[in-house]
Amino acid sequence: MKRPLYTLLALLLLSNGLVAQPKVKPGIEVLRERKFDILRGKRVGLITNPTGVDSRLKSTVDILFEAADVRLVALFGPEHGVRGDHLAGEKIEKYLDERTKLPVYSLYGKTRRPTPEMLKGIDVLVYDLQDIGCRSYTYISTMGLAMEAAAEQSIEFVVLDRPNPLGGEKVEGCVVEKGFQSFLGQFTIPYVYGLTCGELATMLNDNGMLTNAVKCKLTVVPMQGWKRTMTFEGTGLPWVPTSPHIPTQLTPQYYVGTGILGELGVISEGVGYTLPFQMFAAEWIDAERLAMRMNALKLDGVMFRPTTFRPFYGRSKDKKLKGVEIYITDYAKAELISIQFLLLQVHYDLYPDKNPFEMADANAIKSFDKVLGTDEVRKRFSKSMRWEDVKEYLNKDVESFKKKSRKYLLYQ
Repeated sequence: MKRPLYTLLALLLLSNGLVAQPKVKPGIEVLRERKFDILRGKRVGLITNPTGVDSRLKSTVDILFEAADVRLVALFGPEHGVRGDHLAGEKIEKYLDERTKLPVYSLYGKTRRPTPEMLKGIDVLVYDLQDIGCRSYTYISTMGLAMEAAAEQSIEFVVLDRPNPLGGEKVEGCVVEKGFQSFLGQFTIPYVYGLTCGELATMLNDNGMLTNAVKCKLTVVPMQGWKRTMTFEGTGLPWVPTSPHIPTQLTPQYYVGTGILGELGVISEGVGYTLPFQMFAAEWIDAERLAMRMNALKLDGVMFRPTTFRPFYGRSKDKKLKGVEIYITDYAKAELISIQFLLLQVHYDLYPDKNPFEMADANAIKSFDKVLGTDEVRKRFSKSMRWEDVKEYLNKDVESFKKKSRKYLLYQ
């Protein structure tokens, strides 16, 4: 059988030592080595997007479509679509994939879960998306809703596991509280939950955390070589942007550090510029003064540099913004969620007349609470704008969740 040109090129580069062999094999490669044993003879639906690739960047769509004993019959795409050819927030219902001519059903249109009509004729639903390890990033919500739909239709559900870019040791934030469940916080897990998507799927399924405690027939195809101490750069795998504003393997760390305050829509977190989630800036800020005050806190694993920039798009397009660029210098020591609250604290000390909670509109405040999974943090913090007032509350569920999730760990 003839091999595609890119496969031959990849083998040549590997044999000459020009491309390092990844330390980790994602679930799709493990499944391929097993000759797709759990999919043979079944009609397969695939939930994926451009992040669903092997270590040579071949799409899981094409891998399964070309596999002799696999009958791929339908594709399902979250936000941005299966091939990544739809803009953020663009609502798409159904279309044909140009390469395979298979139907593609959007899980970011009128419905965010597969309907019985979409699942008709499917025996097994396969999930292969690269997550970023943060609760408000919606891929895990898509996974959970799809698991519920599979359970209701007696369809098997398979998760092809992938690394958690934040590693498997860091857990931060309180769990989602009653009344605050949303697509940004579908499950009662911390903001940073320290599990792979396969581990999380197992926990959701076995611990009665899906709606009405439904349970699907779940199979996780684990990775090979992944360890809990690994962040993404340690895997040796290529990073495919999970969305336009998560361009690098380090961006998930900064997303946790500033993404919550970004919901307020008052102070730029860098979205619209070349360093999304790595900035804290506004027109009125004195960059040198803010950087000096932040560095004086001597935060473990974090430094700040004064900067000035003009966003290329978004709410602050073409405005001259001044503030700080954030540098995470020791990821293991850094308390990620605290960064934005400490920035808001110092900002309030310097500019008490520019309180973001007073400047934000009602929808922004609502989004802020949804992302945090509670309104208690905002209420406590906004009284005096001090991190110490919310630190204990945000950490109250960390140890209990670690203990609860321990039985579902697939990797050491």
